[in-house]
Amino acid sequence: MGVIRNNKDAGDGIKVEEGSWSFEGNVAKTFDSHISNSVPFYKECHSLIGDLSHFFINNESVCYDIGCSTGSLINKLSLSCNSKYTKFIGIDVVEEMIDFANSENNQDNCEFVCKDVFEYDLEKSDLIIMYYTLQFIKPSLRQALVDKLYESLNWGGALLLFEKVRAPDARFQDMTTSLYSDYKIKRGYSSEEILNKTRSLKGILEPFSTQGNLDMLSRSGFKDVMSIYKYVTFEGFIAIK
Repeated sequence: MGVIRNNKDAGDGIKVEEGSWSFEGNVAKTFDSHISNSVPFYKECHSLIGDLSHFFINNESVCYDIGCSTGSLINKLSLSCNSKYTKFIGIDVVEEMIDFANSENNQDNCEFVCKDVFEYDLEKSDLIIMYYTLQFIKPSLRQALVDKLYESLNWGGALLLFEKVRAPDARFQDMTTSLYSDYKIKRGYSSEEILNKTRSLKGILEPFSTQGNLDMLSRSGFKDVMSIYKYVTFEGFIAIK
């Protein structure tokens, strides 16, 4: 007898169960609209990354997007680059995301790979992007991944790391949780959809604090680190090797 699943609505047609959030299945079809509604200034930060990329990408650069999902970000970067010799590589472990990314890709200098980044041999690169990806990696593995990215970068290359972050103490965490719930309600999600999404992310989305991320970058060897974006529980860092 099969298991009866009690799927619940998390908004945008995405069905979830408690503690079982996944990017697999049909999520790719509505991912871009869902994440744009869920994460403040999601598309604006795509533009910010595009503007920053010009400081690091040259005619023969390699640029990685780790956890590229549907490939929308790295596609934009490849379109803005005039050199056919620059390589843009999106990596994601979810096959459906990579299939979607490849179906939308028409750039010769942009490719998408379905692979666990821990098992992928990174070339020397000038820019690496992790856009709300590291928070889904097991905390015990994050340092090793950031170490690997640091080693991949050429001297003067940069890691652009965007993450949801925990507040520094319980009082601030209560405030930020409330503010983020209000934000999503204003974006059209119901209280039930918000609660279903929150429950589905138990044990899967585990953010570090701002200081936790800074400490991790420092342990990898990054000396020059700056916050380039901050909105309540969401933050972007640039770390230059």
